[in-house]
Amino acid sequence: MLYLNHALLDLFLHPSTEKRILMLRKNLLFGVASLLLASSTIAMPIAPSNTFEMIQDQIKPKDLIGRWDITVDQDGKPAPSWLEVDLSGYRTLVGRFVGVSGSARPISEVHFNNGKFDFKIPPQWEGGDKDFVIQGEVTADGIKGTIETSEGKTYPFTGVKAPSLRNTGAKPSWGKAIQLFNGKDLSGWKAMGHNQWIVQDGILTSPKSGSNLVSEQKFKDFKLHIEFKYPKGSNSGIYLRGRHEVQILDNSKDEHPDSHLFSGVYGFLTPSEINSLGPDQWQSYDITLIGRMVTIVANGKTVISNQEIPGITGGALDSNEAEPGPIYIQGDHGPVQFRKITITPAK
Repeated sequence: MLYLNHALLDLFLHPSTEKRILMLRKNLLFGVASLLLASSTIAMPIAPSNTFEMIQDQIKPKDLIGRWDITVDQDGKPAPSWLEVDLSGYRTLVGRFVGVSGSARPISEVHFNNGKFDFKIPPQWEGGDKDFVIQGEVTADGIKGTIETSEGKTYPFTGVKAPSLRNTGAKPSWGKAIQLFNGKDLSGWKAMGHNQWIVQDGILTSPKSGSNLVSEQKFKDFKLHIEFKYPKGSNSGIYLRGRHEVQILDNSKDEHPDSHLFSGVYGFLTPSEINSLGPDQWQSYDITLIGRMVTIVANGKTVISNQEIPGITGGALDSNEAEPGPIYIQGDHGPVQFRKITITPAK
């Protein structure tokens, strides 16, 4: 403004009309330029001091998307669980959840805010009448939080990103076949609790509901041949690596295929058909597992062909999917018999 005052003073001190016009024009141009500069400075947005935090908040939902292998601390005892989070549309997070028991359950929406998330799911086979409430947060090491059960109990959990277990593309070479059941006794197996399993006339039998049976040997990729028989209305299963259940169930051959029925991978993979022979008949599964990819042949017919198993199923021994695991046979749901269990591991 000091320059403007000097210019005005000069304008009136000099009588020349030509000079007055020149000075007035010059002063007007400078004033307009000054006003434009001032207005542009005022309008310039000032970056907030928390710009970095804002960017971090925007990308954090991406950090939750994917599959998580979860370990729940149930009063000092580790129990496996699993979570998958996916993006539906532009902004809604949805997913699936596998609890300590039961099958994969859909999550209609996962709420996410400032690195923290929560969702609810109704009970499945559990007692209690409340929704499960899962609350957690994304950390540098994975996720952590709490699970409030349908019975009102609260347990802490931690989770890590599930491994992809992708095959490199090379076909595996197979080792020597191993007879997991010797037809004489329970050598190579251990019962998870009070043992009701017996061996008689070369048949491995669980005459009533009781303990599950787990092989002492652990395997990564393999081909499994197993022969079984069950009475009417019974229910059992075979867990691959101790984590992924292939269902054994007395259901009608005419039923619409479902992942919870005969030859399905429980809660995840549906067979193309129910190729069951029915109760009191010797039947067989031939199962090939490479990474997450599984092929299941039921009684000589391929019903699941090289499909991905997304995660652990309910009843898994643990959620350490990157590690080898045992073959485990379900004996807590009903009577079942086995007469041949042969596994051929990949080299």
